[in-house]
Parts: sequence; structure tokens; C-alpha cells
Amino acid sequence: MSRRTTSIIAALAAVPLFVALAGCATASSDAGSGDGESGGETVRIGIVGKGDAQWAPFVEAAAEEGITVELVDFGSYEQPNPALAEGELDLNQFQHIVYLADYNVNSGKGLVPIGSTAIYPLGLYSKKFDDVKDIPKGETVAVPDDASNQARALLVLQSAGLIELKSGGSIFSDLADVDTEKSKVKVTALEAALLATSLPDVAAAILNNDFVEDAGLTFDDAIAQDDPEDPNALPYVNIFAARADDADNETYLKLVEIFQTDADVQAGLLESSGGTAVSLQTPAEDLVSALKKVEEDTEAQK
Repeated sequence: MSRRTTSIIAALAAVPLFVALAGCATASSDAGSGDGESGGETVRIGIVGKGDAQWAPFVEAAAEEGITVELVDFGSYEQPNPALAEGELDLNQFQHIVYLADYNVNSGKGLVPIGSTAIYPLGLYSKKFDDVKDIPKGETVAVPDDASNQARALLVLQSAGLIELKSGGSIFSDLADVDTEKSKVKVTALEAALLATSLPDVAAAILNNDFVEDAGLTFDDAIAQDDPEDPNALPYVNIFAARADDADNETYLKLVEIFQTDADVQAGLLESSGGTAVSLQTPAEDLVSALKKVEEDTEAQK
């Protein structure tokens, strides 16, 4: 999920939790035409965190290419995919592959990744302890309650030595997989947006990058995190998503290229992620293959 997006072993800067989504009911009439031309279009992109430093230079760089970008800022991760599927948006950029796969399988929709942005380490934060080793046995640690980020969060806790997962851990792990007898801490699940404000009430919490600053923390404050360079982390790469019919739209692919290569956009991405973002230019076919695999595995879990 961005820095401000979504996936997984997770992702996804202070997000306005109550965002007025005025004008979101209808996508712009000249966007998504699929005519292959990249001049004069207006493209509506759903994001979480319009104030992130990458977006202003991105809009400016797109305008220099004749593309007007309209950013639609959402207050939670649950909103941008339905809006895209229903044609209220042309693209969205907030999530990783695992999150998208979970949405597609559960909604019956077929949104697709058309380009990568970055991968972000998922961190464990605490207001009470400076080192994961200092967390006493029996304390409670909080994780996100959405399926994709919860699995990744549990893997982080296992790597940190706080819990043990019965299956060894996977992208489908949930609270039921926690071996309570062998784990050092108890685990509770909360809505991702509430984890930052809940930090004083728990020993530590896994915070999606979008909410770290809400807790008055910096990314350097993480007392544990996962490794974004792990080859198994591909499902957690953040992406631009589109409707399947628009997968080859040249305007949309141009926007992906701008995001990946414009120096000011990349500098903004690093700034808004506190230097944690690992920028990627993963081939779209690899992203699609990863999505298909995760969707198949997700279906098999039902």
C-alpha cells in the first residue's frame, strides 16, 4: 500500500480521515478513452494522502506532457478500488498486489496492475519501548485488521521474535495462526487508521507507513521491520491499478513512466516516505503474473 498506498509482507504520512469526496460520482468524460493518444486528456487518479510530496511534481510533470491529472483523495483504503471499478476513477495508486488480489477475489472485479511505484518496509512502533527485546512477555501488540496487511504484520512480529505462527507464516496468516503457547505477546487487530492513536494503550503496533506521522513518530522510530529486498516481497510492491480494458492505454502508461522516472517525483516519494521507499520499475507482466498467483492462492484458501 503506498508510502501512502497499500501490500505485502505491507504497504501503504498523515492521512485526512474524513475527506469530502465531492465530484467523485462521475469520471471525467475525456479520460480512459483508450484511443492511445496522450494529449489533452484528464485522468482521475484515486490516492490516499494527497499531501504527499510526490504528487505536486507528478501533476506538474504530467501537465508538461499534455495530461491533466485530477487527484481524488480518499480517507481509507477501502474506497479507491470500488470507485475505480465503477468508473468514478481512471486509475488508483495506493495499494500493493496482495491488497488488490484480495479485493478482486472478494468483489468479483478484475482490476489490474499497469506499473510499479515502490515497496515500503512495514514497521513495528512503540511509545513505551525503545527495543523489541524490552517488550515483556504477555503484553499486547496491535496489527491491522485487513487481511493482506495483517498477514504481513504477523510475519514482521514473527521475525522480531514476538510470536510464532503455527504454519510458519504466509501471506494468508491471520490471528488464528498465532501459536499462543509459544508466543511472547498477545496480538489484537484494529482498523489500520486507528492503530496510531491506539499506541499508548498497547506495547507496540504495526503501523502502515501512511499513519506513522499521525502517531507523532518518524520511520526511524521503528523497532522492527521487514526486508523489502526479499524476492518473496513482490506481492507487496505498490502499483498503479486500472480496469482491465485500460491496461494498454498509452496515456495511463505514460503516467506510470512519469512517476517512475521524473527526478522531482522520485525525490518527493523519498521525502514523503521518510527515506524508506524503495523505488521499482518492475515489468507490468511480472506484476500481472504475481497478481494471478496471489488470486489463485486466495481462491484456494476459501
